[in-house]
This record gives sequence, C-alpha cells and structure tokens, in this order.
Amino acid sequence: QIKDSATLTRDVLEQHFSDLKGTLKKLLDERLMSLLQEVDVIEQESIKPLDECQKLIEHGVSTADDLLREGESAVDGDVGQQNEKLCNFTKKALHIQLDSLPEVPSLVDVPCLSAQLDDCLLTILKNQIFRHGTVASRPPVQLEEFVEKPGGILVRWCKVDDDFVAQDYRLQYRKSSASPFEDVYVGSETEFMVLHIDPHVDYQFRVCARGDGRQEWSPWSVPQSGRTTLVPHEWTAGLEGYSLSSRRNIALRNDSQSCGVLYSKAPTYFCGQTLTFRQTVGQPDRRDSLGVCVEQRNGDDSLQRDKAVCISTNGAVFVNGKEMTNQLPAVTSGSTVTFDMEVVQLGPCSSEGGNFKLRVTISSNNREVVFDWVLDQCCGSLYFGCSFSYPGWKVLVF
Repeated sequence: QIKDSATLTRDVLEQHFSDLKGTLKKLLDERLMSLLQEVDVIEQESIKPLDECQKLIEHGVSTADDLLREGESAVDGDVGQQNEKLCNFTKKALHIQLDSLPEVPSLVDVPCLSAQLDDCLLTILKNQIFRHGTVASRPPVQLEEFVEKPGGILVRWCKVDDDFVAQDYRLQYRKSSASPFEDVYVGSETEFMVLHIDPHVDYQFRVCARGDGRQEWSPWSVPQSGRTTLVPHEWTAGLEGYSLSSRRNIALRNDSQSCGVLYSKAPTYFCGQTLTFRQTVGQPDRRDSLGVCVEQRNGDDSLQRDKAVCISTNGAVFVNGKEMTNQLPAVTSGSTVTFDMEVVQLGPCSSEGGNFKLRVTISSNNREVVFDWVLDQCCGSLYFGCSFSYPGWKVLVF
C-alpha cells in the first residue's frame, strides 16, 4: 500500500508540474508577443511624421540644388542667352520658397522606447511556487463501515485528523477496478445509502473532504471494497393502480380508479433489518397505508387488517387492523418512514405453529412508536406493501 500510494503520488506530482510548466510557458510567450506588438505599433505611429518631415526637407534641398545649378549656367552663358536664362531663373526663383522648412518635432516630443521589467513577478511566483502543493501521509477522513442493505450499501466514514474542520464530504464508488470512480454523494453527512447495488458484487469506495472555507478537496481515503448479499426490494408489477420504475423499487399511484394493496414481489424483509419508505405525497385518505404483512391477500384496499402492521398517511398506527393510541406525525414529502423488527418468542415455534412475538419500531419525522406484534406462526420473512386512494403518491423502498 505504501509503495503503491507513493508511486501514484509521484506520478500525480510529475504530471501536475509538467502541466504547469507548459501552461506558464504558453502564458509567457503570449505576454512577450503582446509586448512586441505594442513596440511595433508605437514605432510605426511615431516614425511616420518624422519620415514625412525628412522627405519634405530632402525635396527642398534637391529643389535648391537644381536652382543653384541653373543660376550658375545662366551666368556662364553668352550675353544673348544669359539675359534669357537670367530672366527665366529670376521668375523660377520667385515661385520657389527656399526660406521655408517643415516643422521639426522637438526632441522631447519624439518617443524613445524602453522596456520596464522588474523582479517583483519572480518574487511573487517564487513565493507562490514554494507554497504550492503538499504531500499528506494520511488523508483526514477514512471509510469506517459498510452495512448491507437490500440492493444497497450504507457507507459510513469518519474523520481521523482532529485538527481538520470538514465542511463537505465527497463519496465515490466504482463497480470494478477497470471502471472510473464516479461521485455518488457530496454533502455534510458522514453516511450515505448507495442504492442500485447488484448483490454479490464487490464495489470499491473512497471518500475525501473539503476544509472549512476551502475550495480544494483533501486526498482520497484508501479505497475499500463493499458488497451486499441481500436482493433488492421490488414492488409487484401489473397492479392496475400503480406504475413502477425500471428497477421496480419506486411505485407511483396513477390516475386509475382501481384501488388495492400493492405488495412486494417477494417476502424480502427479514427481522433485524431496517425497511425504509421515502415518499412524495398526494392527497391523503384515512385508508392509506404503508407497512408489512405476513402474506399477500387480494381483495383488500388497505393494510389496516389482521396479520399486518402499518402507518396511515395521517400518522395513525395500526396493528392487526386496530388503531393504536400512539400516533406519529403525518407523512410529508421527502420524509422517511422506517420499520425495524426483532424477534421475541413467547412459546415453542414448531411446524404446527405457536405464539410468536415481534418487537416493532416505526419511525417517522424524528418520532417513533414501539410495540409488540403477536402472531400465531413463525415468520422468517415478511412482505411489505402500500395503498393509496388518490393519485400523486410516489414511494421508494429500500
């Protein structure tokens, strides 16, 4: 583990700093090109009036030189030609202004380019680079526990660095070592129920944290494997009043006028487990029910009957069809209702049957009721079910 993590850390550091070098070189090259272009623009704009002034001066000198040679020629000729040449020379000289020159910019107005480069950038970069990156010998959070759930795994983690103040946690998982990790939870809780897990398949998990007020995530925890041997809970397909999701763990009460109890596909709830319902609410009715039962029974419109325990959407609790005096809060959207059961046997359990008692805990909206459910037969596993009179209810079971 030490060698593998050290090798991986070296690879990450080398790749990161290689990327930084490439990015810094690109940025410096872009800045250099920008400054050179700025020099070119200033040079072209500043030299243009000076070039025009020079051309005017050279043109005036050339004109004066031509006139001078023409005057010398007029003086050197014979008398007849001399008078004519002098006359022409005089007329030409009167039309040429030899005493005017273009305005030459003063020296202080002529740009003199220079580059201002100081060492402050190097100092800033040096300080930032020397503080960039850290090597941690252990991550501040580690995976703590995997709890098997039907078609899921409850993953728990904890802090191992007391000085680290966590703001958020980030949980990832993958199905095999050949697959990439993917986010499954980001938040402040220290546990999360990962659903849609195939039974008897190993999944790898890892977790990291983000410090209070920080943007970057901590190093990942050591990946650990988790699995579940429990098949996922599924609703029974085909009941007219309900539509199911592709995995059959979500049931939606549709617009059909038909009503009845929607049961689980099989008796997949075992004592010692926690059965959880999470729902989106519709219009409530006093005959609505969420709960467990010993057997499927066609023809009933509610689990408020014998051999069943349930909670109504208004919070009333029913045991074998009788309403208890203790009541829970009404079911709300996004809330969860949980059932926990443990066996308390009163008499011998045989093939002929006998007294059998289950200690039941039903929780809803941070409140719970606890009671004993007496049955006339041993029940190693139970069905779950629901019934709603009006459309709009949606129930996820896990």
